[in-house]
Amino acid sequence: MSDDRSLQSRRNALKCMAYGGAGTLFALAGGVFTPIELAVAAADKQGAARLGKPLFVQISDTHIGFNKDANPDVNGTLTQSIDLVNGMSEQPALIIHTGDITHLSKPAEFDLAQQMFSRLRTSELHTVPGEHDTTDATVTEYFNRFGKISDNRGYYSFDHAGVHFVALINVLQFKPGGLGTLGTDQLAWLAADLQGRSDSTPVVVFAHMPLWTIYEPWGWGTGDADRLMSQLRRFGSVTVLNGHIHQIVQKVEGNMTFHTARSTAYPQPTAGTGAGPGPLKVPVDQLPRMLGITSVSVVKHPRSLALTDTTIA
Repeated sequence: MSDDRSLQSRRNALKCMAYGGAGTLFALAGGVFTPIELAVAAADKQGAARLGKPLFVQISDTHIGFNKDANPDVNGTLTQSIDLVNGMSEQPALIIHTGDITHLSKPAEFDLAQQMFSRLRTSELHTVPGEHDTTDATVTEYFNRFGKISDNRGYYSFDHAGVHFVALINVLQFKPGGLGTLGTDQLAWLAADLQGRSDSTPVVVFAHMPLWTIYEPWGWGTGDADRLMSQLRRFGSVTVLNGHIHQIVQKVEGNMTFHTARSTAYPQPTAGTGAGPGPLKVPVDQLPRMLGITSVSVVKHPRSLALTDTTIA
């Protein structure tokens, strides 16, 4: 994956993905999930395939309805993302959307988003709401469309290919600048859901706001996430996925891998930079610095995967 021709193809693919990136493919290899930039997977199909069978693609923060200077065409960048997913040589089994499907929770925004998602060749779509999806007065627009699987609670679980997936909601008590909240009822449900599951079961947890504290002054975290983590630590492989901050932040803590996704709509500033979070407008010639790739190589001794994050600048 390091030859000049391959690198150039990745750069060309990513140059088409302006305003925040496309999404993330997760491959399961040797029981371990590896995140791969979606544009890289599309540009280097053989390299992506070597990592393992594609299981799901994470898309986040599509913000359908947003039309400000940071990206006046969020429909176009989501379309590019969908085209990349549909163009993969081997389709993922699942699509996971980690929230902020819409920008203002308007019925027309949800209708358009559903229409666009219908173009995905992968038909199994799983979602959680972001705070922008729950701003309508009755907080029903999201649930009218995506609430059936969770009995309109917003949290649920399912199993696929030996992996246990847990969808959580941490935005219903959201206050601007405040941390997300899971709440006692949801955490009690999770304890019952995990009870009896083998420690060797790979677990994927996804919610909108980060499930660890990235930057508390901006509310980039979840206040009661420690109660969640105490339930997950016994599992040998835990992958925690979030959106909300419109940029990739990763960490590994023991057997847990944490990963936040880029938006398909617009970038946000890095934590602590500027007055606060929000749509970040950058000159077109600087935009490549806001986008990047995760290149993956195989280390033979011992055989493992090495990941390197690089911007396209």
